[in-house]
Amino acid sequence: MRAHSVLIASNRGPVAFTLSDNGALTMRRGGGGLVSGLSEVVRGTDVLWVCAALSDGDRGAVRQAPGGRLDQAGNDTGPVRMLDIPPPIFHRAYNAVANSTLWFVNHLLYNTPTAPQFDTRFRREWESYREYNGAFALALAEEAAHDAKVMVQDYHLTLTPAMLRVERPDLRISHFSHTPWAPPEYFSLLPDDVAAEVLSGVLGADHAGFLTARWAGAFMDCCEAFLGARIDRAARTVTHEGRTTRIGVHALGVNGAGLRARAAEPDVESHMTAIRDLVGDRRLIVRIDRTELSKNIVRGLAAYREFLGRHPEWHGKVVHLAFAYPSRHDLPEYREYTAAVQRCAKEIEDEFATDDWDPLILNVHDDYARSLAAYRLADVLLVNPIRDGMNLVAKEGPILSERCALVLSREAGAAAELGPDSLLVNPYDVSGTATALHEALILPEEERIKRGVRLREAATAMPPHRWFEDQLAALG
Repeated sequence: MRAHSVLIASNRGPVAFTLSDNGALTMRRGGGGLVSGLSEVVRGTDVLWVCAALSDGDRGAVRQAPGGRLDQAGNDTGPVRMLDIPPPIFHRAYNAVANSTLWFVNHLLYNTPTAPQFDTRFRREWESYREYNGAFALALAEEAAHDAKVMVQDYHLTLTPAMLRVERPDLRISHFSHTPWAPPEYFSLLPDDVAAEVLSGVLGADHAGFLTARWAGAFMDCCEAFLGARIDRAARTVTHEGRTTRIGVHALGVNGAGLRARAAEPDVESHMTAIRDLVGDRRLIVRIDRTELSKNIVRGLAAYREFLGRHPEWHGKVVHLAFAYPSRHDLPEYREYTAAVQRCAKEIEDEFATDDWDPLILNVHDDYARSLAAYRLADVLLVNPIRDGMNLVAKEGPILSERCALVLSREAGAAAELGPDSLLVNPYDVSGTATALHEALILPEEERIKRGVRLREAATAMPPHRWFEDQLAALG
């Protein structure tokens, strides 16, 4: 078995498999923004990607591959090792801890009078999270060449760097957080030992990367508060138990040329024609999100409803195109949230729709080409998350629409770069967001164009290949 000098580890991998009724396996590209960005960077390279089997189809593919190496079973994947972690362990690690605990903490999502509650059941789930991280650490240790660089991705794998450090002290390890990081007063919701284990796990890396200086600062604050670590904020280092971890800020952006090329393809043009037929010559407010609790879709719809109530002069002259794609429907909170989005949309229709005007078009079926078409036609793009590590929608929209005005939550990581040329809003302030929607619609054309130029420059400053190279360079 040939060892690799650069490795990536993430929960979701670059490919996924579907099992048909007759037992045949069909391969497709893996989903999610992280996968899309990294796939573009490592295509055609010798970088080994270690990921988890997420479905029965994935597990079937792993069992046909020697040592889980999909590329060595005749699949056109590039170097990929997929881990067949037992489903009960995977479910507890992924759903109960990663998505229902760490995600909730870092996005400040808990309704604290009722949750969280860390009891015996959680301890069992946490043990599964440890096992899941341990499986990654072991696989990386087996596959890595001496002195290799290993890039561990996101909140699913916070324990992996420290575990891998024990197995292979020769390796140069980075960890990158694609989410926000909670401030100490909220991170303290976690049991003390769990909080310390998460922080120590990340500090097993030589380099810990974040999307903004704000999230990096919150991580350092937590290390100081919970571990008593020595922090040098000017140099961005954390020293704990004799080891120093460098903290990096890498603001992931968009490959502008690639996005524009994809948005010029015939399927996108066809969707643009269909949207124009629906909207006519009306102004278009667009949002594109997963129905994820942190994306704040319900308050966004409430703001549009308040805007229509305040501004009857816009009745019949504006349409809100809201794409809210399903997310994490195996979690009850997400099913309930999707239902709340649909209820809110129906209330807007019932209150304002007329025979010749549909004020809101809500679509819950994922279609990337249609999303690109909507970007190209947008007069206003609404991005109002409660909290977001970065939010690439905010960066993609201005690249594809030269005259798009961006209404952006100040709690999105993207606000650090795009804020000066956006209409910034407090995501909890529905009335303030309604005002911003109106201001965006009436923004003079010349000002739209000027802002658009600067937004595009900021959005493309750190495309995925440079983002990746910067982190490799940070490992020496």
